[in-house]
Amino acid sequence: MRPLPSGRRKTRGISLGLFALCLATARCLQSQGVSLYIPQATINATVKEDILLSVEYSCHGVPTIEWTYSSNWGTQKIVEWKPGTQANISQSHKDRVCTFDNGSIQLFSVGVRDSGYYVITVTERLGSSQFGTIVLHVSEILYEDLHFVAVILAFLAAVAAVLISLMWVCNKCAYKFQRKRGHKLKESTTEEIELEDVEC
Repeated sequence: MRPLPSGRRKTRGISLGLFALCLATARCLQSQGVSLYIPQATINATVKEDILLSVEYSCHGVPTIEWTYSSNWGTQKIVEWKPGTQANISQSHKDRVCTFDNGSIQLFSVGVRDSGYYVITVTERLGSSQFGTIVLHVSEILYEDLHFVAVILAFLAAVAAVLISLMWVCNKCAYKFQRKRGHKLKESTTEEIELEDVEC
């Protein structure tokens, strides 16, 4: 096999050098892609509460941020925006969502149907992306249970008041009965003394 001419060797060396440089650049860009931090992955709330779905991201350039909602009732996009620009909020969440430049969103007056998985996707201009999930559980305030407890407490208070009244009445009756009995005993002893005096 004959050795390559020196001109071809130089071209091939330059090609390999460019290829290695491209690989290094790609790795560098990959390592400097999007990073996403979610401080609270599960949130419990009650109906009519305002909830902050808090996140923090870092990347080079201005990314596209998208929030979607997934539950038993299906999956739908909530909002999409680039920090510093107007947010594109879906009709289902109009007037119920507030966006922040750090990627967080706030949901106003949540209901039971808002329970589910909230997925944030942060996509960089060069194509690298990162996503995270927050689980939201919304429960109702059970006024019926509170009402039931209040009724039971009122009933027990009424029974206690009746028992106290009965005890007071019984105490008064016993006192009167003892006074009458004492009076009768006094009268009977007085009569006996008078009879004894008459006999003498």
